Amino acid sequence: MSLADELVADLEEGGLEQSLHAIEEEGSGLAGDDDNDMDIDFDIQGEHDAKGIKAVARLICSAHFKYVMEGVDKYETDNDISVGISDADPQYKLIVDANNLAMEIDNEITIIHKFCRDNYAKRFPELDSLVPTPREYLRTVKELGNDLEKYKNNQVLQQVISNATIMIVSVTASTTQGQLLTEEELNRIFEACDMSDDLVNARLKILAFVESKMIFIAPNTTAVIGASVAARLLGAAGGLDSLVRMPSCNIMLLGSQKKHLSGFSSAAVNSHTGFIYYSDLVQKMPADLRKKAARLVSAKLTLASRVDISHDHHTGNIGLKYKEEITTKFEKWQEPPPVKQVKALPAPIEPSRKKRGGRRYRNMKERLGMTEMHKQANRTNFGEIEDDAYQDSIGYSLGQLGKRGSGRIRAAQVDNKTQVRISKTLQNKIQKANRISGMTSSISKWGGKSTVRDRGSGIASSVAFTPLKGIEIVTPDAAEIKAVEDGCTTYFSNSSSFVQLTPR
Repeated sequence: MSLADELVADLEEGGLEQSLHAIEEEGSGLAGDDDNDMDIDFDIQGEHDAKGIKAVARLICSAHFKYVMEGVDKYETDNDISVGISDADPQYKLIVDANNLAMEIDNEITIIHKFCRDNYAKRFPELDSLVPTPREYLRTVKELGNDLEKYKNNQVLQQVISNATIMIVSVTASTTQGQLLTEEELNRIFEACDMSDDLVNARLKILAFVESKMIFIAPNTTAVIGASVAARLLGAAGGLDSLVRMPSCNIMLLGSQKKHLSGFSSAAVNSHTGFIYYSDLVQKMPADLRKKAARLVSAKLTLASRVDISHDHHTGNIGLKYKEEITTKFEKWQEPPPVKQVKALPAPIEPSRKKRGGRRYRNMKERLGMTEMHKQANRTNFGEIEDDAYQDSIGYSLGQLGKRGSGRIRAAQVDNKTQVRISKTLQNKIQKANRISGMTSSISKWGGKSTVRDRGSGIASSVAFTPLKGIEIVTPDAAEIKAVEDGCTTYFSNSSSFVQLTPR
């Protein structure tokens, strides 16, 4: 509840409603008289110079502007202010009014820029496109005036715009089609430029005053976002009490302006952006992270304002802690993603294959199963010292093999189930080899070959020992060659004739 609401409540409880109405009527009457006087003054001024800047920009001549500037001059050097002052304190009200006045000054400078642009277009119409910002345009117009050749070696103009812009202005000024201004028109433009300089100086003075006093009103909020933005937030919210009652999503929207673009696209318009979004803390972030950063800052500002309203931490250490957390998260968001390490693929999870049962499966298990000999070799008797089977392999024994009966290892019993099976192809090869070895058996017994192999070997000999003639030289492959020739004589012979010539 503000001071005015408390006063109204007290008057209603005391039964002084009639007095209040009377006071309000008197105040409204006085206000109406003042308004009439002001209108008369402006009308007189307008009659005096209807085309002057004071007929358009009236802020610098208003009573509110004079009241705020006098208060700033009064309390500028007054540091006798307690930390955590209430909304009823006159300095607190002055800070809120001064902050609102600073925003009004920005709008007033825009009006003055439009006034100068419309009037100076007669002399230099191209200057508006070359110097688009209001402040630089007004100072450039003030330096050039009617003589566009003043850009040469102008030190003041070099401090206002860059050398490249000065070169473009000089080239354009040499080809412009503008006309010279009259003395009266030039004086109006210079008056507007002087008014903009006064407003800029007043705005800088107000911002310096607000920044110097915000540390006493809201130290933790100031530590998070800065004195200038904190003052604007308090002014837009209507005080620290109102700011505390607002959620963070609404604090983020303070200062946002809804732009009505009739018929044009709003894709490039940043919606839901206010003082926090355009603060230096958020604008340092990349464009794609600014809205996320504004949400984080508004959440921390909500906590910091509630700390300020409790008047517990006057040094601003909580605000500094919140700002450190914000900075840490900002750095974390901008870190590059970690490098992906090359990892081996995990073993695939494959379900166990279903094995079919039946006669074939049982025969396979019997064939690959453990024999009785393996079972006996794996068995050991407890408490007996066994002999090693090999001298090299100490500790390897034969188990219970040969420990029963005669004490000898019995011959392995051949089990048909566990016997190694031979494929039909291998059986055919073995039978063929046996047939060929049978054919050469007659020659082999006389020493025709030293081996039973059917192929020619490196150790085969042509010397044979016979009981009749002793040493005899024979051909090792004579029998095979003869058998082949006997089979081919009938069809492939140079001396044989046709066997059957009877006609069919």
